[in-house]
Amino acid sequence: MNRNLSAPSAVQTPTRVRYGVLGFVCTLSMITYLDRVCIGSAADTLRAALGFDRVDQIKIAFTAFSIAYAVFEIPSGWLGDMFGPRNVLIRIVLWWSVFTALTGLTGMWLTGIAGLWALTMARFLFGMGEAGAYPNITRALHNWFPFRERGLAQGFVWMAGRGMGGLTPLLWFFLVEGGRQIETLASGEQIESFLLFQPNPNSWRFSFWIFGGIGLVWCVLFWIWFRNKPREKQSVNPAELELIETGGDTEPSEHKGVPWLKLLSSRNLWALCLMYFCASYAWYFNVNYLPTFLNEQFGSQSGTLARAIYAGGPLWMGAIACILGGWLTDVFIRRTGNRKWGRRWFGLVGHGLCATCYLGCIAAPSALTFFLAISFAAFFNDLTMGAAWATCQDIGKRYAAIVAGCMNTIGNLGGAASAFLIGYVLEKAVIRYQVAHGVLISELPKAERAAALKEANLPGWQFNFISFAVVYFVAMTLWFVIDATRPVAEDA
Repeated sequence: MNRNLSAPSAVQTPTRVRYGVLGFVCTLSMITYLDRVCIGSAADTLRAALGFDRVDQIKIAFTAFSIAYAVFEIPSGWLGDMFGPRNVLIRIVLWWSVFTALTGLTGMWLTGIAGLWALTMARFLFGMGEAGAYPNITRALHNWFPFRERGLAQGFVWMAGRGMGGLTPLLWFFLVEGGRQIETLASGEQIESFLLFQPNPNSWRFSFWIFGGIGLVWCVLFWIWFRNKPREKQSVNPAELELIETGGDTEPSEHKGVPWLKLLSSRNLWALCLMYFCASYAWYFNVNYLPTFLNEQFGSQSGTLARAIYAGGPLWMGAIACILGGWLTDVFIRRTGNRKWGRRWFGLVGHGLCATCYLGCIAAPSALTFFLAISFAAFFNDLTMGAAWATCQDIGKRYAAIVAGCMNTIGNLGGAASAFLIGYVLEKAVIRYQVAHGVLISELPKAERAAALKEANLPGWQFNFISFAVVYFVAMTLWFVIDATRPVAEDA
């Protein structure tokens, strides 16, 4: 319910209700990454449950999520701009939580190709549900924060998400494996110890059901507390309302036609979207393939604490960079008054250094050095996140969720391309190896199969890392075109 508020007293201290909004959307960001990143830890389990030998054989399931996530970003962003983020976010979280839980049924009744298509459909519908989460978070922050605090607020949102993504392999390790430790003796014998409990064969299914249930609880709490605008929240005092409205972008009505032609012909918006495509292309390796790469190339076995730490490391480093980059972009703008370069500098520096780190991944001689290279790549990528998402608010204004949806749509098309092409490159590398050696890896004795697959896939992994470096250099150059001071439409 809207309120008419008189001018605030000059000495009145603003309330901090907007930070409650930030807390809710940060929690939501954590849940999105919990449900999204667990698929990487579960990849080998899902593959085995369906009866497949190699992770590239289920690449279509990884791709399905990114395609659906991309396709439904803009419609979900449009709904948030037209009707407010409250109801849209509740719909989004309810939907994806159901399909997170249904992923736990994989292989229970259908295996082989039929089971793979069932998993693919579940991942597609999960992606459809999760689409729009970040555009509507962006819209909520646009409504509740002045522009000088937006970069930091976006930094907190992405720090929360990346941080939870980094913790997800550890959660999976404890929930599914019971904290299992594997010690290999000099004789080659392996000794297993359990820190918490003897894992149940269905522990991974229970974990998907738990993760889905967390989203349902969030929906109830969010529906009770959150309102679309500060004027609709009784606990916001006049001083905080003035702080938000004088430092933000106010608009007469959310229910207004969208100037699609102006948006789609904006060079600024296209540069922003293509930049995010490049960044997402390489980043999705961390979600879909990193645990498998560590297992295969460095022997970081599934169910060990070391693999859980190495798999989560890039997202932990990214979490630090998100908050640091968001804070730095706001500080730069406050001190210089230059919003264009206050966003641009962090894109140029972050993506340029990220490309260099991916080249370092190729030469990494051990799991530890690879972990450091891939983690710093994630750090420098995520140094740009606050600037990128704050730019969506800067140039989108009243259409902030739609602009964010456009950027995330194209970005997740990059993620879809990555999920498929990484697997495709690995598949071709295996075929070349098998032709060159005159063997089928799947028919080798189990003791020889892992070594053969490691050797066969190595050129494919190296090609993929080179491609990651190339697309990040492209992303860096696109920041020269992105201008946070140029709105996508005159009436925005």
